[in-house]
Amino acid sequence: MEIHSNHISEGRSGSGADVNLRITEWLSGDECRDLDDNGLIAGLGQRLLDQGLPLDRLTLHLPTLHPMIFARTVAWAPNEPVEILDRRHGAELSAAFAGSPLRQVMATGQPMLVRSSEALSGTWLELDVFRGRALREFMIVPLCRSAGPAGAAAFATTRLDGFSAAHRIVIERIAPALRTSCELRNLRRIEATLLDTYIGAATAQHILAGQIRRGEVETLEAALLLCDLRDFTSLSNRFPGDQVLKLLNDYFDCVVPAITGAGGEILKFMGDAVLAFFHGPTPSASCAAALSAAQQALDRLHRLTRADAELRAGVALHYGAVSYGNIGSGVRLDFTLIGPDVNLVSRIETACARTGEELLVSSRFAGLLDPSGTRSVGQYELKGFDAPVELFTLRPSRRTRQHPE
Repeated sequence: MEIHSNHISEGRSGSGADVNLRITEWLSGDECRDLDDNGLIAGLGQRLLDQGLPLDRLTLHLPTLHPMIFARTVAWAPNEPVEILDRRHGAELSAAFAGSPLRQVMATGQPMLVRSSEALSGTWLELDVFRGRALREFMIVPLCRSAGPAGAAAFATTRLDGFSAAHRIVIERIAPALRTSCELRNLRRIEATLLDTYIGAATAQHILAGQIRRGEVETLEAALLLCDLRDFTSLSNRFPGDQVLKLLNDYFDCVVPAITGAGGEILKFMGDAVLAFFHGPTPSASCAAALSAAQQALDRLHRLTRADAELRAGVALHYGAVSYGNIGSGVRLDFTLIGPDVNLVSRIETACARTGEELLVSSRFAGLLDPSGTRSVGQYELKGFDAPVELFTLRPSRRTRQHPE
């Protein structure tokens, strides 16, 4: 394999200049700006092919900021569907990639021209997006340099003599516009990912729509769910901090997918508690979704096996009106739910320990369900409420699965 790390020639031909201008204008224009990764790489690859470049593989290798994914690879070839491969944290990076020209371009920010022979089995050409394609020459350029680690774009051909000087000039000239286009997409993706990760998808949409001023609130009716881990103080006193975090993550791995899978929006993690709401098309649909999430979360916790601790939770469900919006001071604000109904679901959850029930619902929530599916557990005085509140739980026949007391 022969590697040329020098910059590509600065020469230019008239026809090449025309190609550069057309493709650069497209990469910088409104049409391209509105495309996703699939549309970007397919549009670019086809335009280069139409202009006579012997392009047999085009790949974008894009770093990202995501709790589960560290990079994305987007791959195009003529007359094939675009491949999008999200690389997960913890997945092994091959030794071949670690020492590959791709990795060198990402690290140095300098373009490279790479020529290879047919017999290079077991090298970086065995990476999933290149394997078995008999690619003879690669021109690799850096991408996304100003937003964290650099990415890279690889233009590859199967032509025996590789790209011509004119072809290389075209690729070099369009690289800055491609880099800008990829960087803008990457920044938008990172922005959306971080907002979704830390505040939830619905709240992120409010913020991106411009609802970021203190006092901007809306009133909505929703099913509310509060899930709290039982005996967390005792558990946290028994274990060192790193084990407590592992325990909490095991607990949240049971609760969070159950909520999001049922269409709920997680608003807050409050230590070992989760507050979520369900805003469906009808009150009954919202309550059904919240109940399904609660049952799934509890069932997953019952099936969780840990040798050092048994994780159990109390879940409260209520349906009511809440104010949803910004509170705080100055430039430090928080999206939250407030109102008497939020207070009520919190107090209902505290009654789980007193009643010995792992799931309690308010009378209003119970009234929006099939009445044959719930039973009253009695009237209880709740802190902050003048009159006793009647609480309900599910009848045994309506529970997801039976567990001995």
